[in-house]
Amino acid sequence: MSIIELSVLDLSVAALLVLAVAALSLRMRLDLERQLLVAAARTVVQLSLVGLVLGWVFRAENPWIVLAMGLVMLLVAGREVMRRQARRLAGWWGYGTGTLSMLISSFAVTIFAMSQVIHVEPWYKPQYAIPLLGMLLGNTMNGIAIGLDRLTDTAWQQRAAIEQRLALGETWKTSVHEIRQASIRAALIPIVNTMSVVGLVSLPGMMTGQILAGNAPTTAVKYQILIMFLIAAGTGFGSMLAVRIASRRLFDHRERLRLDRLR
Repeated sequence: MSIIELSVLDLSVAALLVLAVAALSLRMRLDLERQLLVAAARTVVQLSLVGLVLGWVFRAENPWIVLAMGLVMLLVAGREVMRRQARRLAGWWGYGTGTLSMLISSFAVTIFAMSQVIHVEPWYKPQYAIPLLGMLLGNTMNGIAIGLDRLTDTAWQQRAAIEQRLALGETWKTSVHEIRQASIRAALIPIVNTMSVVGLVSLPGMMTGQILAGNAPTTAVKYQILIMFLIAAGTGFGSMLAVRIASRRLFDHRERLRLDRLR
């Protein structure tokens, strides 16, 4: 099956739909038209640049280039995790907690999948490594951001109850145990919901892309199942680690609640 190439004119026709939404936003005074148009422009510019960069990376097949690109993706994702929290840890902890958690979870899961499941040769082949890592980072980023936001916001709201439990002799772990559990559950809800309805309500992006590219639906399904499992693992491991680090940071070495470490 040949791939149908899209021209600039084809994309321009699709862009008219975005312009229509922006016009309706202006008419209804939603005040979203500027954000929508800026986001659309960024989509075009960013994806165009990524397309050029990926073409060069795929041809080079250099592990150091793949690693450098992965680190750039990680640093950007870490910044997004920090920005999405209403209350976050002050200083480098606000940025480092999410970034470190994604580094350990997403990179480890990607390397495991490349070397032990897909058996790519070489294992760092950018055609597989970059898309897999990108999907893992994107979903893990969302889970970690939700988990950390729930943790810090709930701890702030329930600070009196936490301090009472500490005064009664409980450790820092037991005083925030329920909050940590709720935070991790909140982080995992999106991927659990997605896995529950995948194939019934929606066809995921990777599966759709492979089908449009001419691959057999059965092959696309196998890869999508793999991706869903990897995302679930990366989000789970990353969220648990991030919540563990952040919750410990809320207390000092004498197990006193230190909400002054939030900003």
